[in-house]
Order: sequence, then C-alpha cells, then structure tokens
Amino acid sequence: MSILTVDGISKTFKGLKALISVSFDVKEGEIYGIIGPNGSGKTTLINCITGFVKYDSGNVFFKGKNISKWPPHKIARAGVTRTFQIMRPYYSLPAYKNLIIPLWAPRARKLGGWRGGGKHGDRNTVAVDILEELGFERDSRVPYKPASALPTGYLKRLELARCIAMRPEIILCDEIFSGLSVSEIAGLMPLIEKLKIEGITLIMVEHRLKELFQVADRVMALAFGEKIAEGKSYEVIEDSRVKEAYLGSEEV
Repeated sequence: MSILTVDGISKTFKGLKALISVSFDVKEGEIYGIIGPNGSGKTTLINCITGFVKYDSGNVFFKGKNISKWPPHKIARAGVTRTFQIMRPYYSLPAYKNLIIPLWAPRARKLGGWRGGGKHGDRNTVAVDILEELGFERDSRVPYKPASALPTGYLKRLELARCIAMRPEIILCDEIFSGLSVSEIAGLMPLIEKLKIEGITLIMVEHRLKELFQVADRVMALAFGEKIAEGKSYEVIEDSRVKEAYLGSEEV
C-alpha cells in the first residue's frame, strides 16, 4: 500500500527546469532511495514534497490526501518530517533542548503518551530518552552541550532526533550520511533499520551509494530533473542511463 504518491511534479527556477514531471510511489514501511549527480533535482524534490518550495505543476498525496498546497508546518503535523542537508539546529541551545519545540507540537503531544501538562522535567526526560536511542550517551555531557559544540556526527543524529520527536509516519532524509566517516555511518545504519522495523517510512536522498544500497528497498535515479530509472538497487545501478548520468561525476 502506498503511503506517499508524487504525481508529475515539475519546477522551474528562472527558466531552469529543476524537475520535469517526476512521479513515484512510496510504500508504507519501506526505505526508498533517491540518487543522482549534483544538480539532478534531488533536494528540490524533497523541498517540494515537504512544502518548502511551491512547484509549477503536479500533486503530492499522503495517505490518499492531496497535500500539494499545504505549508511545511501542516505537512509536518500530518506526519511527514524531514532532515536538512545543511543542518539547522538551534545552535545556542543544549542538544536536548532542540527537541522541546517538536515535542510541544500537537501531534507529538497527542501520540507521545503525554499532553504537556506535567512538570517541565518530563519534556526534558523525553528529549534525553530520544537522544539516547540515537547514540547520545545519557550519562555524558553530550546531550547537554550546546548544539554549536557538537561535531557533525552528533548534529546529523540531532536532525534525525528532531524528526522522531514529532512521531512521524514518514521521514525524508536529505543526505544524512554526508560528511560522516565510515565508522559514523556504521553507527547510524542500525538506527535507520530500527526506524523501519518500528514502521516508519524513510525516503533517503544520498550520494553515498554503497551505504544507501545496504538499506534501501527500492531506488529512483534522477538526472537533469527527470526520473531515469527505478527499481531494486542492483537494477538501477546497471541501467545504462544511470551509468551515463554518473560518468565522470563519481564512481558508481
């Protein structure tokens, strides 16, 4: 059963065609990868789906409901959250305090087993609990450090934690592996798989193809704003159009 349907999205920026009638379906509970060379339209597509960019034509359906004209906050409240390629934490706040705002969202308050009526410490505890699940050592100083003091690996996890705090049904990850070492990615892999086991659908835009292919159920490839291939990772990577798109830009 499809949880998200993208139907013919097109977007032009000052005459440049960033997306050209892109369509795909994502099944409930799967990990769906989106790949393509730089400039192929991957992040633009994520921005369109999540309401940060208004597209010229096409529609997006979440659980059968047309969310095409919804603003980002309404889409997030419905259960569709996202990470950002350029991380956007509240740098001056401690890591765990970054989760307080999403934990206050109506969706999180309704589904999180609490209604915000408890003591202030209750929200702090929930925030630290979520961070602990994502590899923040509870008994260390890390969850309590300002986000500005955290290395990239922890900031990536913090991005994911803020999504999880909203109790989403879908998380769109925009290059969650980017900038991470091999060991840091290895630490994230079980967390990605755990989210899938818990029933969360993941859409992952990635340049780190080897790592993405380890977890993705299906993959779509974009080039110059167009969908050029879709299927299992081994099928997509052998597609002649995909090889041509990547030739000279990175190893496949």
